[in-house]
Parts: sequence; C-alpha cells; structure tokens
Amino acid sequence: MTTAKRDTYTPETLLAVAVQVFNERGYDGTSMEHLSKAAGISKSSIYHHVAGKEELLRRAVSRALDGLFGILDEEPARADHPADRLEYVVRRMVEVLIAELPYVTLLLRVRGNTDTERWALERRRDFDHRVAALLKAAVADGSLRCDMEPRLATRLVFGMINSIVEWYRPDGRGMGEREVADAVVRLVFTGLRYES
Repeated sequence: MTTAKRDTYTPETLLAVAVQVFNERGYDGTSMEHLSKAAGISKSSIYHHVAGKEELLRRAVSRALDGLFGILDEEPARADHPADRLEYVVRRMVEVLIAELPYVTLLLRVRGNTDTERWALERRRDFDHRVAALLKAAVADGSLRCDMEPRLATRLVFGMINSIVEWYRPDGRGMGEREVADAVVRLVFTGLRYES
C-alpha cells in the first residue's frame, strides 16, 4: 500500500485511502491508527473531517449505493419493455461496479456488524428487489423464459456481476469495462431469453 503525501491530503483522498485499507484489512480489522498511517496524517487530522471510521464507511458505501440506485433513474431503465429495462440495468450495474470498483467491493463485503453496515445491507436488498421485480415483469410479459424460478435467476445474475470485484483489475492490459459489460449481458440474456 502506498502512503498518501501529507501535502496532497483532501477529504476525498482520505476516503480513497480508507476504502483501500478497509478492503485490505477488513472494516473490523482497521483501526484509526491504520488509517492515519496509510493517509500520512495524524488521527486528529482525520477527526477534524469525520467523526470516525464508521463515517468513512458510510461515505464509501453511499458512493457505491448512489451509483447503483442512480441507474434506476436513468431514462432507459424506465422504458416500456421490462426485458429491455432489465438488460440496460444489468449492463449499467457492470459499468458502475467497474467505475467504482473499490467502493462496490467494500459494499459487497459489509456484514451487518455496525449501524452503517446494517443500513447498507438494507439499501442493497432494496436495490436487489427492484432488479428482481424487473426480471419478474419481463417473465410475466413473455419476454423472458418462465421455466426458471425468478428468484434463482436473479441470484445467479447478481452472483455473476458481483464476482467481478474478485477478479477484475483495471490494468490497461486486460478486458475493458465495455468488454466485460458486453460479455455479462450476452451470457445473462442468452440464458434468459427463449431460444429461437
């Protein structure tokens, strides 16, 4: 882990450092001492900007959740046909996950041990339910196959997308955001649409 230079410290760089440390050590395994060393600032400097590490956690998971919920407000996610809406949402979920990789990684690792973690899990469940409702609507209107239980299909789709945090690394040599999103959409909708 690299240490941030004191002269480039901002609340945003502190948040980025905190997310990196939380992802490496786990939220429970991270102390304010770990955060101050990684940021290259004193603990009192951190407390000048935030109440503590739980506030940093809330800001970080809020960033991930805001990105995901923002998808549902985009025009194509409110189109007429549920299957088209679902395809758009799946693609955008991959794009947001990659664009906010450290933040979404942290979101996917919260376990409910603090008020902030329980809040994040509840919001995540709400998002999951909204996407599941799109899948159910697409099945109900005959756009997607009905021989697969919608809850199972939804879990498989989320499992595929969420697994990206475990292997995707934006190093410039591998697949890019668009290639990953195209592959996920192709796999999901080849399996969910009726064979022609």
